[in-house]
Amino acid sequence: MAGRKKKSEQGRSLTRFAEALLRWNATENDRPMPWKGERDPYRIWLSEVILQQTRVEQGRAYYERFIRQYPSVERLAAAPEGDVLKLWEGLGYYSRARNLMAAARRITDDFGGRFPQTLAEIQSLKGVGSYTAAAIASFAYNLPHAVVDGNVYRVLARICNYTDPIDSTEGKRWAAEKAQELLPEDRAGEYNQALMDFGATVCKPLPECARCFYQSHCGAFQTGRQAELPLKLKKTAVRNRYFHYVVLQHGDSIALHERGAGDVWQGLWQPLLIEAEAPLSKEDLLAALQAEYALSLTDFDVLSSAAHAQQRLSHQLIRFAFLHLQLQRPLSLPGFHWVSIPGLERHPYPKMVGDFLRKNL
Repeated sequence: MAGRKKKSEQGRSLTRFAEALLRWNATENDRPMPWKGERDPYRIWLSEVILQQTRVEQGRAYYERFIRQYPSVERLAAAPEGDVLKLWEGLGYYSRARNLMAAARRITDDFGGRFPQTLAEIQSLKGVGSYTAAAIASFAYNLPHAVVDGNVYRVLARICNYTDPIDSTEGKRWAAEKAQELLPEDRAGEYNQALMDFGATVCKPLPECARCFYQSHCGAFQTGRQAELPLKLKKTAVRNRYFHYVVLQHGDSIALHERGAGDVWQGLWQPLLIEAEAPLSKEDLLAALQAEYALSLTDFDVLSSAAHAQQRLSHQLIRFAFLHLQLQRPLSLPGFHWVSIPGLERHPYPKMVGDFLRKNL
């Protein structure tokens, strides 16, 4: 009896949370986003894909550019891949852009250009997982599917004082079930957006409990664990990589090639790359080039070299160095294209490469 009573009390408390969250959303939630309240499934889909692994502040500008360039799914489906990748340049995780194009073409071919309207159909699109499908279904069609992202995991773990790792298989299953249990079916889209906004603005990684409407009922706050929760599994080790780019220039042309499949940045363009397990000095790079391409010291001039910058991916830390050479004679580089400097803007690049080319050429 005591166990059932405790469970019943928790259920009533969580119902109060859902009701209070909707009141907070109506009276206090002023988080500005251009897609907030959007009902067009195409625009919702674009915004959700852009925001994967991307901060809202950065994603907003890309979203607005995409809507201007590709205002409909048909326009996106007809776009050349290179144009879409160029527009995506700087966002990273370029498979997202390719999945967008593949899904747009499927919508055009299999759904007659009309965005699918059921959760199963939406989730059948390439690159659309359970989170994105639920977001589109609830925001566009108000279908009763709970959206569970990092903000939602954090809020649920805290209000319920959930002490198992939230990113474990069991933790994710618990969060999905709890989120669905709390969802008011007639206001699914509004509730989902409010819960994510609450996690982003109040129940943040460093929580602002003084602003929380649920503080007196929050399980983590009552036990003093709000800064500790949610617990997570041990992180995967980060792989360190060292990319040394040699920008070969002959006249007003630069040697570039397209990155292949099986690694980061598939389909993006780059100069000659020498990857190593540790940083290489300028002298090491010049010696490697002289040996590989039979170059003498009179065959090139060093225009510039740049110290290592770095870019963090999910499980990789890539450090970059650039060496810019002016060649005195043509060089045969199988698989490379000599691209004129005015034509460089036509191609998409990894962010660090694009930044270097724009700054130095």
